[in-house]
Amino acid sequence: MKKSPLYAELACTSNFTFLTGASHPQELVARAAELGYRAIAITDECSLAGVVRALEESQRCAERGQPIQLIPGSRFRLENGSQLVLLPIDHAGYTQICTLVTRGRRTAPKGEYALPDCSFEHGLDRCLALWLPASEDDLLTAHWLTGFFPGRCWLGVSLHCGPDDAARLDRLLATARTAGLPVTACGDVLMHTRSRRMLHDVLAAVRHGCRVSELGYSALPCGERHLRSRDELARIFPQQLLEESAAVAKRCHFRLEDLHYHYPREVVPEGMTPIAHLRELTEAGIRERWGQSKGTECATLSLYSDPISPTLRNQIEKELELIEELHYEPFFLTVYDIVKFAKSQGILCQGRGSAANSAVCYCLGITEVDPARMSMLFERFISRDRDEPPDIDVDFEHERREEVIQYIYRKYGRDRAALAATIITYRPKSAIRDVGKALGFSLSQVDQLAHNTAWWDQPESFAQRISQLGIQADELKMRQLVYLVQSIVGFPRHLSQHVGGFVISEAPLASLVPVENASMADRTVIQWDKEDLETLGMLKVDCLALGMLTVIHRCLDLVNQTQGCALTLNDIPPEDPETYAMIQQADTVGVFQIESRAQMAMLPRLKPARFYDLVIEVAIVRPGPIQGNMVHPYLQRRRGTEQVEYPSDDLKAVLERTLGVPIFQEQVMQIAMVAAGFSGSEADALRRSMAAWARRGGMEHMHQRLVSGMLERGYSETFAEQIFQQIRGFGEYGFPESHAASFALLVYVSAWMKRHHPAAFCCALLNSQPMGFYQPAQLVQDAQRHGVRVLPTDVRYSDWDCTLEKRGQSPFYKGQVRIETPQAKKGSDPFSPLSLRLGLRMIKGMRKETARRMEAARNQQAFRDVQDLTNRAGLDRHDLSVLAEAAALRGLAGHRHRARWEIAAVEKPLPLWGQSQVPEPIALALD
Repeated sequence: MKKSPLYAELACTSNFTFLTGASHPQELVARAAELGYRAIAITDECSLAGVVRALEESQRCAERGQPIQLIPGSRFRLENGSQLVLLPIDHAGYTQICTLVTRGRRTAPKGEYALPDCSFEHGLDRCLALWLPASEDDLLTAHWLTGFFPGRCWLGVSLHCGPDDAARLDRLLATARTAGLPVTACGDVLMHTRSRRMLHDVLAAVRHGCRVSELGYSALPCGERHLRSRDELARIFPQQLLEESAAVAKRCHFRLEDLHYHYPREVVPEGMTPIAHLRELTEAGIRERWGQSKGTECATLSLYSDPISPTLRNQIEKELELIEELHYEPFFLTVYDIVKFAKSQGILCQGRGSAANSAVCYCLGITEVDPARMSMLFERFISRDRDEPPDIDVDFEHERREEVIQYIYRKYGRDRAALAATIITYRPKSAIRDVGKALGFSLSQVDQLAHNTAWWDQPESFAQRISQLGIQADELKMRQLVYLVQSIVGFPRHLSQHVGGFVISEAPLASLVPVENASMADRTVIQWDKEDLETLGMLKVDCLALGMLTVIHRCLDLVNQTQGCALTLNDIPPEDPETYAMIQQADTVGVFQIESRAQMAMLPRLKPARFYDLVIEVAIVRPGPIQGNMVHPYLQRRRGTEQVEYPSDDLKAVLERTLGVPIFQEQVMQIAMVAAGFSGSEADALRRSMAAWARRGGMEHMHQRLVSGMLERGYSETFAEQIFQQIRGFGEYGFPESHAASFALLVYVSAWMKRHHPAAFCCALLNSQPMGFYQPAQLVQDAQRHGVRVLPTDVRYSDWDCTLEKRGQSPFYKGQVRIETPQAKKGSDPFSPLSLRLGLRMIKGMRKETARRMEAARNQQAFRDVQDLTNRAGLDRHDLSVLAEAAALRGLAGHRHRARWEIAAVEKPLPLWGQSQVPEPIALALD
């Protein structure tokens, strides 16, 4: 029996060449390994976006006993239409490819690249080149490549069962001989199996903006551009061409696993080691947090802490030892430096997420969750076995986050700092729209199908949805739609920027991953998303925006300005009974996290009376606890109508704080460790499976391990299955206790401000729009119900922002009606000396620059009439119209109707007269 030849596929386009490749990188690698290929090169066009996912699959193939070499490469289109594939020989070659991709992407708008042919003439000496000619007799390009890639360039022969394959092969071989180029077989693959050809045609139709029936020569002539068996390839190609492909792959020694990421060094002072500096900062934080005196910086969010305990001190030492062992000190110091800058600029910020599990983060001021008050799992933050940096999210005021982002760019440079990417993928609605249009469905049919599909629907349920709409699902065209929608869901659509995940490195980022322009000005993104970074252990710092931090800061400023005090967040009492009484009544419009209707319905039932109750409140109104049937048992046990029982004393320590009901992700991990014998790293793997099971089915392989481990330790099978079903209920919606604790701080602070400073709180909310669940009119009405006097917009008194006015500051206090409502809280004075003046930002259609001109003109001299306002503030007809419609001219022109007539008579001053005014003549009385 003839032995199948060695073969390596050197040119594969995945679906990360958006709307071109018809297979995931994982599918290509898995299929190549199954076919016994020696190697496979993922070569997307001017991109390395899919190589990390290909790496993950190659590692899984090795575990299955199907090892395959993965070559990360890229392809580029030359000016004459032919393509050049570049493959790295070693790490230097990989860096050269990344740099070239970066150069091409940075010099072009987002989603495009620009590389003239001369770009390939220098700086690629550690790369192999594979030329895919557009014309078989292109000797000019062949000689050009021979000169600039001596001994490192091959002519790639692609044969796809065309009518003249033999003649095409002869012409290509003749061109190669003339130019002195070696020849290799090349599949120029677009899909892993032939069955994806239909999907490829749909993607091509979407790309060209037409129907599949209108593609013409833009469609594939056949379905042969897939990974074919080696026996089939042996019938098509001469054996020496197949063996040459394996020889080319053998020259590629670079492995993506060999990438070495290094943290930036600027954060460590000269003459100090990273761990020494981190210990110094941690000790300073201990003195500040638990010393006799408290810091008074406004940009700190915290509640009072008890004196440090020996247990907590031991926890800090344990964390520092582990951080030093894993060499994570620069990571913590980098985040600390960013937070320090924000605080120095008066920008309110708070770390959340897994960072809240760390006592060191609390000492450094990164997070404000006191570890002494929580019982959270450190393995959720750092794991010795996981061997990857922890994930720290830091929220900043949403209107000032850009200052932090530009600080990072200034400090590290754009070559060493960039945002992570987010891969936008097809979901059911977008899949239905694009596939439906490509297949020729009418817009009304596409809209009907899309409107009756939710984003969370599984693709497999699409056929059932169609039947429910009364559409004949067995028609050929409809069966095609169902099949293609199910196939395309999850396909990458385009590259977007992460909400705030910064990647910072010691070396230029282009030596690790290509960088390209984002759609926003002054932003750059790398081509890998969050999951890819975790795979390769790269540092990511999430600099996120949170509107409530802006509200809190503005509220503090308003209170201090109007009351002449110096209120800080440290002055807020930790457990205020009046605040909790307001929360228990669900009087939480505008309060962070607990203002939704679902949260308001839960508050009277749960009745939060202390801080940890808020932590549970934030987490329990989530799909995870609801789907896991955890809400009602917890409420019944809290009310005392159901007895609290624990399966064992060991699990009591885990579940006691939530009355025996697992609510948080950390508790699920602790249950796995205590009841099933999981190690810390295995428990973290369980957490990752919880976040991915709905997407990739990642929970089932944990089922046997969890259940058998609990049975071995004496737990009943019924209880073990119940726990597993609760874990599955979490899915990707399970809420971590660390997130809930950080959010609960903001819940309490915002609720306290609403209770004790309703006018300032409402003013700050209005000035921070858009945010939250409620429109400005609803926020104003809620403030009035709480006894806040609200004054209308008026061009004589209103600034762009809403403001607080003292009694007598404007004439509109005359005639104000005392507001008496049941909702007004005891102690709130409806005749408070402070009233809320609505700002010009509340007027629909008003432009900020116009309002600023009005403020500047009014500060020089009060407006006499509408004509004076128009002349000195430079208003046009649009500005006057929106002011009149909003009754903001009432003090100058009367009510709306009269103001409309008044602005109609306004004349634009002629250039000859400038801004001067000519008074109307006065009629003289004649005898």
